[in-house]
Amino acid sequence: GRLEAVTQQMGYHPQYLDSFLKTQHYLMHMDGPLPFDCRHYIAIMAAARHQCRYLVNLHVLQFLRAGGDPQWLRGLEFIPPKLRNLNEINKILAHRPWLITKEHIEKLLKISEWSWSLAELVHAVVLLAHCHALASFVFGCGCEQDEGLGGRGSLKPLSLGNQCFCEATAGNSYSQELLRIKRKRSLDSCMELDSLRERMQRIHVETEGRDEMRLLQQDREEGEGQGAKVGVRVGVPMAHLGLSPLADTDGVVTGATNLACYMQDPDFGYQDFARRDEDQTQVFRVQDYSWEDHGFSLVNRLYSDIGHLLDEKFRMVDGLQSSAMAKRQGCEPSVFKRGIWNYIHCMFGIRYDDYDYAEVNQLLERMLKVYIKTVTCYPEKTNSEMFDRFWKQFKHSEKVHVNLLILEARMQAELLYALQAITQYMI
Repeated sequence: GRLEAVTQQMGYHPQYLDSFLKTQHYLMHMDGPLPFDCRHYIAIMAAARHQCRYLVNLHVLQFLRAGGDPQWLRGLEFIPPKLRNLNEINKILAHRPWLITKEHIEKLLKISEWSWSLAELVHAVVLLAHCHALASFVFGCGCEQDEGLGGRGSLKPLSLGNQCFCEATAGNSYSQELLRIKRKRSLDSCMELDSLRERMQRIHVETEGRDEMRLLQQDREEGEGQGAKVGVRVGVPMAHLGLSPLADTDGVVTGATNLACYMQDPDFGYQDFARRDEDQTQVFRVQDYSWEDHGFSLVNRLYSDIGHLLDEKFRMVDGLQSSAMAKRQGCEPSVFKRGIWNYIHCMFGIRYDDYDYAEVNQLLERMLKVYIKTVTCYPEKTNSEMFDRFWKQFKHSEKVHVNLLILEARMQAELLYALQAITQYMI
């Protein structure tokens, strides 16, 4: 149940929450091309690109519960080459998706012992885009503030006020049932925690513990303090895994301490598309390749039903009421939301020929644009002051709405570039 902070924020918009939960559940827990442990590890890799400990810790626990090999949690050097080969596309998608080419796709799909199938790759790409965008939402709404999970603790917990989260989803049978399951899993995870830690320790000792036991024996023979040595040695396996060996008072894993082991080239980050040096990089025109006309059918053909779920989510965020926000800006709700959506896509080099981009500067004040760009392009730099300063006169639910637009616009942008590259490869 570690998504509770996210679901609380999305609970301001219960219809969207229902669509999000269905997509999240389908991606992670329903039938699909990828094994369940690999799905959670891919999510770990994606969240690590933005230093999102909240999501990394969530998926570390779920990875282990899905039967994942604890050795993989030591870092990319300890995972199968097939999974490690996904690192490059993860890095590019997270920061500069316009650099993805059909050559990247071909490299992953080439015939070899570690090749990906098209269906597997589409599943992986959707997972990566989903987790990158969700990391933006986590930082944007302050869900990373949980110090017990190793978060930076700079954002204040955000309250739903008088509205209970359960009441926010009242009448929605899917959300109610899924929340009941999540609460049960949260209790189950507390009961399973001890066995998970024991299993992690046991597997590590079985595979790499011989040398350690020999050192312990040498220590005993030399007459050194046995208790102190054992205390130090036993802590090593968990440290190698990048995890704290202890749990907090609620029985929750305290989580990853070093996210660098889950990524390569950590200095690679967002670069303004408008100031790029690569002359060969072309503006992505939606008229030539769009979600509605191209991406939807490709995804749905290779990963059954996910296209419908994603499409529903995109439409749901577009249909959310924003009359108060638009009224304050003196425009129609659809005009205001399109301004935010197109501004986000513009930062990734995606253009709409039928849109006048001069409207963006008229609709979005400077502080709002700074906030949107930070949360979209480098969410790990978001801080509580930025959240508090933008639109002080607006309700918290309206700020959450902006973050939902960021989440979906960013996810669609990444998918468009990746799916276009897959389409070019197939041609």
